[in-house]
Amino acid sequence: MKRAERDLHWSGWQWATLILSSVSIVAAVFATWELVENRFFRNGDYVTLHTLYITRGMTSSLLLASWAAWYVLRQRRQSEAELRRSREHYRHLLEVSPGAVALYDASLRVTEWNRAAERLYGFSKAEVIGRQLPTVPEEKHAELLELMRKADAGDPTAVVETLRRDARGELLEVQLSVLPFREGEGPSDYLEVTEDIRERVRLRQTLLEVEKLTSIGKTAAGTAHHLNTPLAAMLLRVQMMREQVHDEPTASDLERLENSLQFCQQFVRRLLEFSRRPAAQKQPEDVAHILESLVSFLAPSLNARHTRVSMDLGAVNGTRILADRNLLEALFSIVLSNALDAISDGGAIAIRCRPPDSRWLEVDIADDGCGIAPADHVHVFEPFFSTKGPGRGTGLGLAIARGIVIEHGGSIRLQSAPGGGTIATISLPILQPEEAARPA
Repeated sequence: MKRAERDLHWSGWQWATLILSSVSIVAAVFATWELVENRFFRNGDYVTLHTLYITRGMTSSLLLASWAAWYVLRQRRQSEAELRRSREHYRHLLEVSPGAVALYDASLRVTEWNRAAERLYGFSKAEVIGRQLPTVPEEKHAELLELMRKADAGDPTAVVETLRRDARGELLEVQLSVLPFREGEGPSDYLEVTEDIRERVRLRQTLLEVEKLTSIGKTAAGTAHHLNTPLAAMLLRVQMMREQVHDEPTASDLERLENSLQFCQQFVRRLLEFSRRPAAQKQPEDVAHILESLVSFLAPSLNARHTRVSMDLGAVNGTRILADRNLLEALFSIVLSNALDAISDGGAIAIRCRPPDSRWLEVDIADDGCGIAPADHVHVFEPFFSTKGPGRGTGLGLAIARGIVIEHGGSIRLQSAPGGGTIATISLPILQPEEAARPA
């Protein structure tokens, strides 16, 4: 508005043009009247000449007034047209700006708000103009005041990554600049240009996860080197003992120990191959039998915590899937171990198999433990994310479990609420007759 008033003020050449034009008009009127007087009223009396002089003055005044009014109005219309073009140009630049632009004063009262800001924050222009800036979270208010102070001191901040709040109350990762904006001699306003960087933050986090996976791959190589050798030696000794022992209870215990050592050996190899995803050795497998064997293997840990385990596997008895047995054991072991960690001593775990349809078999593993916070649901399958305390988990379990399920063409999902326990539902494709007839 101050700039508009400035544009309407006249410059020196405009005043000079008006004065010279007025002098020219007066000179022309007087010259015309002199010619008329000399030609027609040379011998006129006093009254006639006096009337002529009065008429000349009045005509000059009317012409001057008309000319001045026309000139002033024309210049004003030109200035207003130029001002409108300038404002339209300014408005167009503001609206086509890819960044969200907000202009506000020292009290954070908004005076400008472009379309990009409407799209980013969800507030319409009518909702924010003349009101307090609604996008600053309470914890970022002091940060914004500091940026405004720097802008006043001549040190505008070029790039700052911070948080802003949209109309739904959700926090957004943004990059913004705060610049001083002054019109005339009045107090300075502040121009905030904001860019949405949520996708950039997500990509940056993905790169960090890739670096973590690279590190864990190197660590896994060393782990396999140190653990595979003693595991292989123990497995060989157990097999030799089985050949020498003929007592049935002892032989059964040795067979169970041999299976446990083989499971540990496969799990270490799986950790080593986590990033390579080798092809699984799939064979027709009975899921109910695998679950019964695994619960028997975990019995010492379950008994030590006085855990009540209920199994309802009748619905899938004899139903087979095409799978790698070692990977299935690792999958169910991860989910059962997580359930055991979530419950308190004396808690309960229920394993239920739903009646399968023609294509899918579903297994529910439910616990009555602490549950999962809503904010953590989207992260539970990410590598290295863990809700357990320090030293109690690496955050790789569910990431590996999800990879195994996907490798077998299935899915895994969690239903949980804080304090309400968790239900892990694992869906796997049933072995079809044509697949069973196909050679391995």
